[in-house]
Amino acid sequence: MTVLNAMRLDGNSQKTSRKAAEVFPFLEAYIARKEQQALEIEQVVERYEMKRMKEERAYQAMSSLRRMFTGKKPDHHLAVEYIHYVKKPMEQVNKLRAEIARARQIMNESKPGEDITIPDDFEELLN
Repeated sequence: MTVLNAMRLDGNSQKTSRKAAEVFPFLEAYIARKEQQALEIEQVVERYEMKRMKEERAYQAMSSLRRMFTGKKPDHHLAVEYIHYVKKPMEQVNKLRAEIARARQIMNESKPGEDITIPDDFEELLN
């Protein structure tokens, strides 16, 4: 274990400084990867919502007698499904968007020739 890692374990995290030119390609790839992850999650949520709408339309199109025998998922089941398939993934998308914004901010605030200080979580990904 290096001294830097030991310091991180003690809670005394230290931001490191690197040349912006060597960090920019990493940040561009990082942003692209995070945008792709966010897009994939949004597509999963959209597919779930389309499925739910189809199920609801099919249920509403049934005759009254058939609806009586078929039944419908209880509202609390629908609420749990919503939390699992929509709310939690969208919270994850918001976190990804915040990470993307932070990476873009680092890129926008620095010039290729200068030293920049990058957060520890980016530093770990660089190595």
